[in-house]
Amino acid sequence: MLDLAIVIVNYNVRDLLYQCLQSVYASEGNVAYEVCVVDNASADNSCSMVSDDYPQASLIELDDNIGYPAANNVGLNHFGDWSSETPPARYALLLNPDTELKPDTLYQMIRYMDGQPDVGVAGPKLVLPNGQIDPACRRSFPTPEIIFYRVAQLSRIFPNSRRFARYNLTFLDEDQEAEVDSVVGAFMMVRAMAIARVGLLDERFFMYAEDLDWAKRIKEDGWRVMYNPYVVVKHVKRASSRQMPKRMRLEFERANLRFYRKHYQSNTPFLVNAAILAAIALRGGRALWSEIWNSSMKQAETV
Repeated sequence: MLDLAIVIVNYNVRDLLYQCLQSVYASEGNVAYEVCVVDNASADNSCSMVSDDYPQASLIELDDNIGYPAANNVGLNHFGDWSSETPPARYALLLNPDTELKPDTLYQMIRYMDGQPDVGVAGPKLVLPNGQIDPACRRSFPTPEIIFYRVAQLSRIFPNSRRFARYNLTFLDEDQEAEVDSVVGAFMMVRAMAIARVGLLDERFFMYAEDLDWAKRIKEDGWRVMYNPYVVVKHVKRASSRQMPKRMRLEFERANLRFYRKHYQSNTPFLVNAAILAAIALRGGRALWSEIWNSSMKQAETV
């Protein structure tokens, strides 16, 4: 059995993908792994590069950009049935093409999870090109309370507050190992047994919040989610999304809406719910107004 099944979803970042694959295949240590690159209809010859320079990687070329979670599921399913008694690998790794690994990254992360069998998900310390930590690599779930502190800028004003700064956990030492709600999908290692119990990513998300949703389902199943700062990975961040900023801003707010409705809306008081939907509508713009209104009407009809 493989130790690790690696899925890399690519969209028009050929040069970064090249560097990512170069770092993956330079990995050292006793790790049996395979790589599947799923290309979301790139137009920059990414697929030709993979075929020519990294023929050992499996390549799946999609005709359309189907979104991040759906493309990851295509890659995961390429390896086999994760719900079976004999999964295709002991661990799955979602890896963004704008990351670069150190030679011992895969070995150290697998060793870390092997030593803690109750850990369902783990992620490393992600570092941006300027040397600063990527704040998304350790997060709390965006509950209505936590989102309020973030929108009200309280998390920025009080970054060391254990109450106000829970979204990105900025009150924690970045070199401190910690159990968290979620790590980020740029490097998200998931135990096969956890996948078998909760399923794959929710494809109703297009981009953003799918990693939060997966982590939430896994935590609710009884697993721990860990931030492991002893492993450090470089992350360029937003290499694909910055190519279509307006679309990504919309998808970010749409993801917030879907995550909120899926996990929190049913237990949120009426006035608080109205305030949250209004805030998302204002931030998302007209493109979200009809979606919010129609969904609210359907919900009212079922009450």
